[in-house]
Amino acid sequence: MMHLAIQIVLGTGLMTNLSTGTPRQMENLTRGVVAVKQPGGVYVGWRLFGTDPEPIAFNLYRIEGDSAPARVNEAPLAGATNHVDTHADPNQVLRYFVRPILQGRELAASKPARAWDDTYLEIPIQPIADYRPGDASVGDLDGDGEYEIILHQASRGRDNSFAGVTGTPVLDAYKLDGTQLWRIDLGINIREGEHYTQFMVYDLDGDGRAEMVCKTADGTKDGRGMILGDKDKDWRTHKPGDKTDGRILDGPEYLTVFDGRTGAALKTVDYIPPRDPIDGWGGIGGNGGNDSYGNRCDRFLACVAYLDGVRPSVVMCRGVYGRIVIAAWDWRNGELTNRWVFDSGISRPPFSDASPFSGMGGHSLSVADVDGDGRDEIVYHAMTIDDNGKGLYSTGFRHGDSMHISDLDPNRPGLEVLTVHENEDDTVRFQSPGIAMHDARTGETLWKQHPGVDISTGVAADIDPRHRGCEVWGGPGGLRDVAGNPIGPGPRSSDFVIWWDGDLLRELVSGSSVTKWNWQTNAEERIFATGARLGGRGPNLTADLVGDWREEMLMTARDGKSLRLYTTTIPTEHRLYTLMHDPQYRLSVAWQNVVYNKPPHTSFFLGQDMAAPPRPNIALIGSGEAIP
Repeated sequence: MMHLAIQIVLGTGLMTNLSTGTPRQMENLTRGVVAVKQPGGVYVGWRLFGTDPEPIAFNLYRIEGDSAPARVNEAPLAGATNHVDTHADPNQVLRYFVRPILQGRELAASKPARAWDDTYLEIPIQPIADYRPGDASVGDLDGDGEYEIILHQASRGRDNSFAGVTGTPVLDAYKLDGTQLWRIDLGINIREGEHYTQFMVYDLDGDGRAEMVCKTADGTKDGRGMILGDKDKDWRTHKPGDKTDGRILDGPEYLTVFDGRTGAALKTVDYIPPRDPIDGWGGIGGNGGNDSYGNRCDRFLACVAYLDGVRPSVVMCRGVYGRIVIAAWDWRNGELTNRWVFDSGISRPPFSDASPFSGMGGHSLSVADVDGDGRDEIVYHAMTIDDNGKGLYSTGFRHGDSMHISDLDPNRPGLEVLTVHENEDDTVRFQSPGIAMHDARTGETLWKQHPGVDISTGVAADIDPRHRGCEVWGGPGGLRDVAGNPIGPGPRSSDFVIWWDGDLLRELVSGSSVTKWNWQTNAEERIFATGARLGGRGPNLTADLVGDWREEMLMTARDGKSLRLYTTTIPTEHRLYTLMHDPQYRLSVAWQNVVYNKPPHTSFFLGQDMAAPPRPNIALIGSGEAIP
């Protein structure tokens, strides 16, 4: 395997623009030291920042019980930011910290981290009867440079296609030791279900602390107990046996910014767009139909994007199968202002006058600087919206359930988008590809397969070192190379992938386990088992949350009373900065909770024989541990 040099040099091609112009505001994190006791020693990992000087090295220190700190390494650690301490007493309480070294001088110590006694960190939560822990997100809510967890607790959720009264969505904030910061109950006038409740967690105003933003309604209770709107109003439809039963088809709709520290509502405005006309959201996506009972009008997505290239905006979206409306908002100086609105427009059956952007949405989305101008675009499955709110292009391939964007093919300049599409009922006539790849900048189709076939899932990741770039699998056709050529059978797991072991290939999340694709036997081999149950369609969250550049899994314990954070303990020789300092990856973590959760991807190719990643053009905001 290729060993990355110590220097983090600027890559070539499209992403060179990341290093020019005004830097993006980015959270200032601690070194994120993580230590795990295991047979044969204690595994320790820590963050390399995207802003660290190239020659930086580290000394690692151990605190054993009440003893004075002792340096673990003999020579400065100038390679990968992980180490196995084979001399610690596992029966003692152990804590570890690092000191950066520049020009032969030790700098300030990182925050000490206590070694885990098990393979995971147990994070107690406050369970609710008849609820289950679901999607999670992270943000530095209190400005201390460490991530807090925002957890969606769900009860009796419904897909939009099904009627019925649901529970009220609840959002909790926890520190990693289980301390609960706040609880927000969105109330009876926000329906529960993965298409309804999208919550964005990000530092939107650059004050060093993350906010939380989501759709609200009459009766929403904030983290301090304040009720928004009319506390006594019930806008739900109560018609058992009718398609409208349990749906909310009338009443005001709001968008609220909540304080990350307290959960207090800071600002509430009218949600854009309103739901009416309820029968105005049909189109040529999905099965090509329409409805008047609240299915298509109440499918929501959301994301965060640097639309001006410097400061983040929150983007709230409505519509998938036909009309699509995307509204960008700025949170600045205590005011929530609308930046722009994109609207594909209303079309009626047979939708012959539909916009080329109508019906092109999916059940996930992504954010990336597809044209290299330093500003982000919204990649909305089969179409992309420019940073100014104008349609950039539409592939015309219509709706689907899965989409991935990264530098999937390192032999081509720029980014590529893999899309997986539905073909059912009236839309089979379009013969859209079941799976396709296009150029992220222009929308040019690179390859397409299985016209008219309905494919529900697919993924792109580098799992086979024999083929340059990412492999693709999902639906018929087995495993393909990045050009779409078949190369053999593919993995059964086709939802979540993760960087877990010591090489640069990506592994697979299969149930509650991590598996590795054996390209010689064409089989998945389990390399780690959690024993946890899953919080929904997959892990509550996967992201580079602590330690070096590899990813962690946040999962729900079997009894539902805690979350468990799992990290790798496999040493690696590869030195990369934390993936959370790659803006596209960080924004992927922010939107991961949206509808059908999908794994985050980097803006650069991370895989076998990769080039050194581009140095991100970011300015760290907050009280972390970055070198001044």
